[in-house]
Amino acid sequence: MAEPFTTLTAIAAPLLRDNVDTDAIIPSREMKSTGKTGLAGGLFAGWRYLDAARLPNPDFVLNQPEFSGARILASGVNFGCGSSREHAVWALAEYGVRCIIAQSFAPIFHGNCIRNGIVPVALDREAIAALAGHEVQVDLPEQTVRCGDARWTFAIEAEAKAMLLEGLDAIDLTLKHRDAIAAFHARDRAQRPWVYLEHPHA
Repeated sequence: MAEPFTTLTAIAAPLLRDNVDTDAIIPSREMKSTGKTGLAGGLFAGWRYLDAARLPNPDFVLNQPEFSGARILASGVNFGCGSSREHAVWALAEYGVRCIIAQSFAPIFHGNCIRNGIVPVALDREAIAALAGHEVQVDLPEQTVRCGDARWTFAIEAEAKAMLLEGLDAIDLTLKHRDAIAAFHARDRAQRPWVYLEHPHA
């Protein structure tokens, strides 16, 4: 389970690029395991470091003191395009990112965000330009983003919103219906006993 998300107030680090692909988010050479941990150091490695010794690139946004440890990223069109690797979202989550505000998202990446506790917020270019680099408040229950006196609303599907609010992944969401599943199983077993294999007695 992910940490439930309700509201978050943080500076939106300006990663103002279009088509930020998953290989840029976590290069394949940085994927040394199949688990969700140990990936944060490789996040944006091609942009974040100057060489193989991992000398920080001072021009990259996350290496700038005011944006180090960013909880919110502000970006452009088609964020998370490229391969379907879920490692990209795992790396962002382990680094501490809880929300990405972009003009649009690649569909698979968008779904991976929902399943891993990162809120994907789609706003238009003018809104992102206004909030990038500034402190913003993301309110998931109200589906709003605030920056100073400005306020924007964003759309999110009801099921995705519920998963993020409760910190659920797809399995957790299914298990919320465990009583209904068990009841169906019992009815079906009574109606069609021939389709169930009986376990042999020890």
